[in-house]
This record gives sequence, C-alpha cells and structure tokens, in this order.
Amino acid sequence: MKRLIKYFALLLFIVGAYYTYTTYPKLDILSGFSSKSVASHLFIAGRSQEFTEKEDNNIPSMNLASNKVDERKKSVSSTSLGIKTRKAIYREGVGVVVVPNNAVIKQETYSTPNRQKTPANLAYPYGNLPQKDTVYSNIDYKKLKASVNDAFVDSDFVVMKTRSVLVIYKDQIIAEQYADGFDEKSLLLGWSMTKSVTSAVLGVMEKQGMVELEQVNLFDEWKNDDRKNITLKNLLNMNSGLEWEEDYTKICDATKMLFIDPDMTTLQLEKSFVGEPNNTWNYSSGTTNLLSRYIRNQFKSHQEYLDFWYSDLIDKIGMHSMIIETDYSGNYVGSSYGWATTRDWAKFGLLYLHDGNWNGEQLIDTSWIDFTKEATNGSNGVYGGHFWMNKEGKFPDVPKDMYSCNGFQGQYVFIIPSKDLVVVRTGLKENPEFNVNAFLSDIIESLE
Repeated sequence: MKRLIKYFALLLFIVGAYYTYTTYPKLDILSGFSSKSVASHLFIAGRSQEFTEKEDNNIPSMNLASNKVDERKKSVSSTSLGIKTRKAIYREGVGVVVVPNNAVIKQETYSTPNRQKTPANLAYPYGNLPQKDTVYSNIDYKKLKASVNDAFVDSDFVVMKTRSVLVIYKDQIIAEQYADGFDEKSLLLGWSMTKSVTSAVLGVMEKQGMVELEQVNLFDEWKNDDRKNITLKNLLNMNSGLEWEEDYTKICDATKMLFIDPDMTTLQLEKSFVGEPNNTWNYSSGTTNLLSRYIRNQFKSHQEYLDFWYSDLIDKIGMHSMIIETDYSGNYVGSSYGWATTRDWAKFGLLYLHDGNWNGEQLIDTSWIDFTKEATNGSNGVYGGHFWMNKEGKFPDVPKDMYSCNGFQGQYVFIIPSKDLVVVRTGLKENPEFNVNAFLSDIIESLE
C-alpha cells in the first residue's frame, strides 16, 4: 500500500511538473495579453470592457482569462483559470504597460513625450479642416461605394469584421465608411503597422544626418563578435541572420517579449546567429524593438528620445491622435503598439505616397523611400524596409508598385503610387479571410 501511495505521489509530481513547464507559462501570457488589451482599449480608445472581450479578445484560449477593471487606478487585472493573475496599468501619455511578475506596484514617476498638437489651419490632409467638394470625372462613385461596402459585408452577406475604410485619391477623400460604434475620431490599434512608423523615424534621422543605412557596430554588446557586422539596413530588412521565433499560437520569443519582458528591446539583442546578414530573412518583432533601442542610443537623454518621434515625424505631419505605447522600462514598443484614427493612419500613407515630402517640406529623403520599397533578399519580393511589397504580384490584380503597412487582424495602409492612391482598412480579419486582392482591385476599377 505504501508503495502504491509512493507511486501515486510520484505521478502527481510528474503531472505537476509537466503542467508547470507547459501550461503555467501559457497562462502567464494569456493573462498578460488580456489585461493589456482590455486596459489599452478602455483607457486609450474609450471602448468598453465588454466590447473588447467580445471582439478584440475573441481569439483562441482567451476565454480562459477573466478581467477586473479598476477605473480609479486605471488598471486591469486578468486571471487565467483562477491561477495566474497579471495587471496592466495606464500611464497618461505613454499608454498601458503590463506589470512584470513579482514587481512591487507603487506610485511611479515616468517620462512622457512633449507634444505639439495645434492643427494647421488647412484642409485635410495638411490640416483637419473640411476638404472642398471635388468630383472626378474618371471615378464611378456608385461602384466605389459598393466596393467599400463589400469590405464590411460582402456580396454573400458575410461579415468581414471591418471597422473602417478610407480611400484617398490625389490627396482627396473619395470614400470613407465606418462600422457601427466607430467614426473618424475612433483610435485604432495598428499592431505591426507601427513597425513602418519606426522605420519612418529612422528615415527622418537619416535625413538629418544622425544615422546611415550601411553603418555597422550598432550596439556595444556586439562589439566583440561577428554581430558587429550587422548593418542598420539588415535590421530594417528583417535580414540580420539573428535567431527569432514569431509564432503567436504558442509561447515564443514574440509572445514572451510582448507580455512578459519589462524591457522589450533586449531579447533580440541577446540572440545569436542562425544565418548570415542579408541571406536569412526572418520576420521579427524583436528586431523592431531592438531598433527602438538603437534610436534611444542616438540621443543624450531619454526625454529627447521620447520627444523626437512626435516632434520630427508624428506631430509634424498632423497625426495628433497617434500614441505609441512604451514598455515598462519606457521604450517605445515600435513593433506593435501604435494607435491613431483612420484619417491619421492615412496621413502616414500620404507621406510615403509623396516620397517623404509633407506639404513642401522634405522630411525623409527620396533615397530612403526607394530603399523602403526595395524587396530584400530572401523575402520572395514581399518585404522591404519595414514595409510589405507586391513586387512579385502576390495580389495579381493590384499594381506591382503597391506597398503597405500591415498589422495583425487586418490593419492596412496601402500605398499605390501609380494610381495616386492611399487606402486604409482596419478590422479583425486579414488576408485571405479578408480578400485584399478583390478589395483593392475593385476600388482601382472604379477609378478607371
């Protein structure tokens, strides 16, 4: 009998150890995601806990987490299976952070960016005043309206989970539509569209003589090994050769970084080679947050780093609604956490449509824009300088010069120079569930 009890105890130990090794870390990430999502949507975008849980958190396993909101302290605590609890707290000006495990929560002081939000007294896009009514003879407006409407509910009455669509032709809004509960003032999370903003910040810095694409010796931590030969261009191309796993269906580098690490800029920094620069393309959110660290290193103070993104890019082009959230350590999460209205996301696309020029001022050199649109080695023509490409005709009925900012769940800013067109679509379905080829080609056909 004693032997049986001993075996049973051993079995319980093995099961417990296996659970601890496999399941408990997943609950850590689930609770982190849930608390962060509810808090950001509530305190940044003003959307309710119930709406966020039903819509934005409607992904596998997220129903295991329950959320408790503290409106007074502007925090959300999420518990998965009643076992693992994580807390996310809102910081005015820099968004929501997930509190690290075992951290003592106290009244904190933290830096916030200085903003200049006075809009120019001009019509959109260079200000926020209404545009003059303009009718183009080459546009079939009925077809355009139908094409945009199909992005919300298609011809088979399938709900596409689209939240907003904005079509700009020759700097003029020619179509704009929102789902119920959303409008032109609604803040929308760009997810990985934020990567393109990070690239643009570096483009502005290059224009100002602060950085160069081909520079090496990017970090002191790499100075004694071959990683010192990685160029800034390699990082922007996601072609550094460094190890990274980005698979949101499991515990991986990306999920640990976003929902566990207090400093999101360090994980990619510590990785070793699994390939070689310019010959091992691998999509990595860690690389973008490493670039955020690189940007920080170019400034004498943290305040200068925080201010620059807004003063020299975001507020410079009137994206006054935008907020880029920081991690717990105060670094911009350049990979994922940029929020803006649909109209402001469109302004970003227009900056690139006009080759880095904003209302007569060249903010980014045309050579940098050309680099951005050049597909990197090994990407099969789909990826450039933190933007996505259509070089090889992934979308066969869309011009091959189209390039875009893409984000999780179908956030898109499409830039089509040959058609003088910028199209923004936000939502909760992405290609192929949301048919990008049909969406864009139908809009283009309405212009011809």
